[in-house]
Amino acid sequence: MMSSNNNNSHEPVRNEYLDQVREQQQRVEVDLKARKMVAPVQMPMGQRARALAIAAPREIPGNAVDVRITGFWRWKTVVVPPNAYVVHTRRGHSQPLHIGLGVSFRFDPATDSFLVVPGAMQTILINAHCICRELQGLLVQGYVQWIIEDFATAYKKLDFTDAEEPMRVVNVQLREQAEAAIKDKVATMSIDAVLSDKQPIIEELTARLRHVAEGLGGGDKGLGLRIVTVQVKEAVVSSGRLWESLQKPFRAERERVARLATLETEEAIAHREQEVQQARERMRLESDGELAMLRARKEAEAYDREQAERMRRQQREEDDTRKRALDHQQTALQNAELEKARLAVEAELAKLKQEVEAAQRKRQALAAIDVLDTERAAANRQARAELELQDDRQRILNGLTPANLQARLVELLPAIAEKLPQPQELRSVTIGGAAGAQEGQALSTLVAQMLALAGALKPESGRQEP
Repeated sequence: MMSSNNNNSHEPVRNEYLDQVREQQQRVEVDLKARKMVAPVQMPMGQRARALAIAAPREIPGNAVDVRITGFWRWKTVVVPPNAYVVHTRRGHSQPLHIGLGVSFRFDPATDSFLVVPGAMQTILINAHCICRELQGLLVQGYVQWIIEDFATAYKKLDFTDAEEPMRVVNVQLREQAEAAIKDKVATMSIDAVLSDKQPIIEELTARLRHVAEGLGGGDKGLGLRIVTVQVKEAVVSSGRLWESLQKPFRAERERVARLATLETEEAIAHREQEVQQARERMRLESDGELAMLRARKEAEAYDREQAERMRRQQREEDDTRKRALDHQQTALQNAELEKARLAVEAELAKLKQEVEAAQRKRQALAAIDVLDTERAAANRQARAELELQDDRQRILNGLTPANLQARLVELLPAIAEKLPQPQELRSVTIGGAAGAQEGQALSTLVAQMLALAGALKPESGRQEP
C-alpha cells in the first residue's frame, strides 16, 4: 500500500496547457506551408498544344481568384476580375509588365508569369490561450480585419502562392503575431482587468499589428497591408471552478442588492400600502362622516316631516275631535231634548200608569179587603163553631171519668206521637206518683200535666202551621 502511494506521488503531473500549445504549434507549422499546384506531366509539343487548345479557356481550381485564361499556345489572354490584384512579369524584365487591381493582359506561357491575389478585406479569427498575471488560464477570442494597401510591396514580402487560398499563409502569420501580442499583454494584466476592460488588449494588438503591417512611416511601408479594425469579442476563464469563484462575489453582491432592492420594494410597498390604507381609512371616515351628516340631515328632514305630519294629523285629529265633539254635543243636545221629551212622555205615561195601577191596586185592595172580610167572617164563624165544639167537648170531657180519660189518651197517644214534630229539646213531665192518695187529686194533677204538655206542644205546632 505504501509503495503504491509512493509511485503515485512520483508520477509527473500532465500539463494539459503544454499539450495544447504543442498541438497548436504543429498545426501552425502545417498551415504555414503553402499548398502548391502540381506540375503537369511532360508531354510532346504537339500533344501539349492540342491539350491546351482543347482545355482553353480554363479557370484556376480551388478557392483562388476566378481568373480566366483564353487563347491557345503562346497567344493567350489572362482576364482578371475587377476586385483582384495582379502582377505580371516576363523573362528578361526586372520590373513587372502589369501590376494593379483588375488589370487583364496578354500572356505567353513560355516567358511570362503572373500572380493574382484577392483585393477584398480579410478577417482573421483569433483564439488565444493566455496566462494572466495570477497564472490562470484564459481564452481570449477576437478578430482582425486587414486589406492590401500597397500590392507592389505586399507581393514581394508575403507568400501568396497557395494554389487554393492565396491569403491563407498571410492570415496564419498575422494570426500568430496577433495571438503573441495578446498573450504578452494578458500576461501583464490581472484576471479582473482582462474580464472587465479589453481596451488595453485591443490597443496593444492594434499597435503591434500596424507596426508590422504598415511599417514605421516614412520610407518603411511594412508589409504593404493596412489594419482595418481589431476587436476582442470575449475573454473566457478556462477553469470552471475559478469562473464560479469569480462569479460568486458579483452574484453575492447582486443577491445582496436584489435582496436590499426587494426589502426596499417591500418597505416601499408596505409604506405605500399603509398610506393607501390610511387614505382609504380617511376616505372611509370622511365618507362615513358625510354619510352620517347626510343620514342625520335625512333623519332630521324625516323627523321634521314626521313631526309636521304628526302635528298635521294631531291638528286634523283635534279638528275632527272638535267637530265630532260639536256633533256629539249637538247630538247630545238633540238626544237630551228627545230624552226630555221622552221623559216627559214617559212621566206622563208613568203618571197615567201609576193612576191606572193605583186604581187597580185600589180595586185589588178593595177586593182583597172584601176577600179578607169574607175570610175573617168565615174564620170567625169557623172559630165560633170550633169554640162551640170545644165547649161541647169540654163539657163532655168534664163529664168523663178519669178512667175514660186515661183510656182515651192512651188511644190517642200514637196519633199524637205521629203528629208531633222532631223534638229539639227534651222536657220531662212526671205524671202520677206521689200526688196524693185521693183520686180527685190524681185526676186533677193528670189533667194539669196534660194541659201543660199541650201548652208545650202548641207553640211548636203553631210555628209549623200558622
